[in-house]
Amino acid sequence: MAERMIVIGGDAAGMAAAAQARRSRGRDDLEIVAFERGHFTSYSACGIPYWISGLVPDRDQLIARDPATHREKFDIDVRLRHEVVAIDLDRREVTAVDLAGGGEVREPFDILMHATGAVPTTPDWARTDVAGVFGVQTLDDGSALRSWLDADPPPQRAVVVGGGYIGVEMAEALVLRGLSVTLVERAEQPMSTVDPDMARLVTDAMRGLGVDIRAGVQVTGLSEHDGRVDAVQTDAGSIPTDVVVLGLGVRPNTALAEAAGLPIGTTGGLRVDRQMRVAGVPGVWAGGDCVETLHRVSGMPVHVPLGTHANKQGRVAGINIGGGYATFAGVIGTAVTKVCDLEVGRTGLRERDALAAGFEFVSVIAKSTNRAGYYPGARPMTVKLIAERPSGRLLGAQIVGWSEAAKRIDTLAVALWNRMTVDDMTALDLGYAPPYSPAWDPVLVAARKAVDALAR
Repeated sequence: MAERMIVIGGDAAGMAAAAQARRSRGRDDLEIVAFERGHFTSYSACGIPYWISGLVPDRDQLIARDPATHREKFDIDVRLRHEVVAIDLDRREVTAVDLAGGGEVREPFDILMHATGAVPTTPDWARTDVAGVFGVQTLDDGSALRSWLDADPPPQRAVVVGGGYIGVEMAEALVLRGLSVTLVERAEQPMSTVDPDMARLVTDAMRGLGVDIRAGVQVTGLSEHDGRVDAVQTDAGSIPTDVVVLGLGVRPNTALAEAAGLPIGTTGGLRVDRQMRVAGVPGVWAGGDCVETLHRVSGMPVHVPLGTHANKQGRVAGINIGGGYATFAGVIGTAVTKVCDLEVGRTGLRERDALAAGFEFVSVIAKSTNRAGYYPGARPMTVKLIAERPSGRLLGAQIVGWSEAAKRIDTLAVALWNRMTVDDMTALDLGYAPPYSPAWDPVLVAARKAVDALAR
């Protein structure tokens, strides 16, 4: 008799697990049902700002596999607009509400894949029925915002609240659409994902793009006219606006799991082992933005919500569900973004992370160019390295620069993953040609500077 697999969440981790399990187990051996509360499956949430801006013209370009493809290729019974509202571990069944047609269904399972993702951080002042206030967490969110921006007449002013990746990317997207954009950040500057000395470079670039940055400012509320937002209230005054975009970060979506008695870790994410099994609960697996994972440098549990991790974790879970063996080795926090043409990359620990983890370290900043200085188009690049003292092991790295900057973080991520020292890194055989790098690549220049700092 076939086993039954229920998937909660139809995006990266859930559908990767389902597809991988199907590859290993035949249709007569495993029945798969996937519940998704939204209108889409397997899409790129990270691409939403670029669709909003118009750089990606068609929403459907962000969808990797639609429900029909999942059904035809993998025989997965995908049920859109169905929200799972309860998990009964004793009876081994889930309860789902049909958000479109009404009513509810109960479905039994032998195997459960919990992939509910993350939910946006929403302060009390943003929990409102006032029109024109948007999060950008799902493709449904993006569609709602895009419809608002496409209205006639279109909005002219926007306020983005929060200066993390989504806030920065949405500020750029709205500028590209021709709106006057104000970004409000309660910290002293946007991009707290990098150290303050590197974040200043990003702040300068955003101001150069025309974004009005209000740093060190706390939002206290909204005002409206005829049911539509018309201003954001802050502790430094009122900011008129026609649309508000929230970029205040996310937290693991684990309310359903917690109610079912599944174990929650210190970060708020589900606790899983390296095979993506939920700790201590047979037959239940989890992956994606709803789980916590191990940081390979600090050794601490972390919540790092990225599609790259979600896809890998889903694949690992699916291999194991299918009878194979795979593990997820943890994360080091590698991420990239851009502000107009300025590229930003980071991996490993920031200075405050290294302090919190108890490391003694040195940090250095090296300034170079993305190409040979004499080659047309050479632009500045700033590389920051953090190295353990006295071993010299790389602990973290950040890069801010123009073209060819962000992907250089991958070189540093590989070095970090493999516990290389900055001395080891000075000998790396990196590619060189004047259109792509100076004779001494910026990564090597920074490594040499770190070695000198350790010697002092």
